[in-house]
Amino acid sequence: MIVFKSGARAFFVHGFAKNEKDNINTSELMALKKLVSELLVYDDETLARVVASGTLMEVICDEKTIS
Repeated sequence: MIVFKSGARAFFVHGFAKNEKDNINTSELMALKKLVSELLVYDDETLARVVASGTLMEVICDEKTIS
């Protein structure tokens, strides 16, 4: 699952093989919604801090920075 705010940032928050699992359950959905609501309001300073701490990982793709 990828969440994004148009014109801002994108976050990969969850992935699973469809042959191993059909979908996420209700408790996973609730936890992901809470996580997403926090991630999408991170300012640049907070985002830099959590990336530096290793909590989040920055992905570089096609020479573009993706957070």
